[in-house]
Order: sequence, then structure tokens, then C-alpha cells
Amino acid sequence: MKSKKSKQPRKQRKARYNAPLHVRHKFMSAPLSEDLQGKYAKRNAPVRKGDTVTVVRGDDKGKEGKVRTVDLKRERITVEGVVVARSDLSEVPRPIHPSNVVIKKLELKDKLRESALTR
Repeated sequence: MKSKKSKQPRKQRKARYNAPLHVRHKFMSAPLSEDLQGKYAKRNAPVRKGDTVTVVRGDDKGKEGKVRTVDLKRERITVEGVVVARSDLSEVPRPIHPSNVVIKKLELKDKLRESALTR
């Protein structure tokens, strides 16, 4: 028998924080661009290192770049060209939630990802 999910925000957060990596991978999904949606007949896909994305929310809205890192633990990605200046004027990558970007170009190096998209 399948266990019921709680509606309590506290338990929803706890489930998200304590989720295993294979489940967290699905949390890292971002919407596909209109042309990719038409091509693959899917609305969104998990973000991977190397994908080209456009930021659609926040101070860096409109910036486009490749995904540098994907942090499953903190549920954040970093994008080339999206940086924040520190007080000592050094620049560090700004972490962004994957829901705030749109995937423009997918990195299709392995056959597993292609089969997942065409499924």
C-alpha cells in the first residue's frame, strides 16, 4: 500500500530536505524552451552541467549561459556569467534555483538522456 503524503508544510519541507539523491534529481527540473517543448513533447527536464539556460527571474533576468555546477544538496545551479560581487570586489558565482531558468539547449552526450526525453 502506498503511503499518503502529508499536507502539512512542515512535513513537506522535511520530506524535501531528507529526500535521497535519486529523488532530489527530479527537484532539479527546469522548463524547456518553446522550440524544445515542441521537439520533445515535454514541458520540463532535469538540469545538467553543460546545458545552456536563460535566467527568467531575479536580478540577472535575461542572462544566458552554460550551467557550471548542479548542487543537489542545496537545490541550486550556477550559470556562467551570473555572478555577484563581494565587498573585496572579487566575483563569485550566484546560486540559482532551477525553476528560475529556462533550458535553451540540452547537453546530449549520453544515450540515456536522449531516450528519457523521447520516451
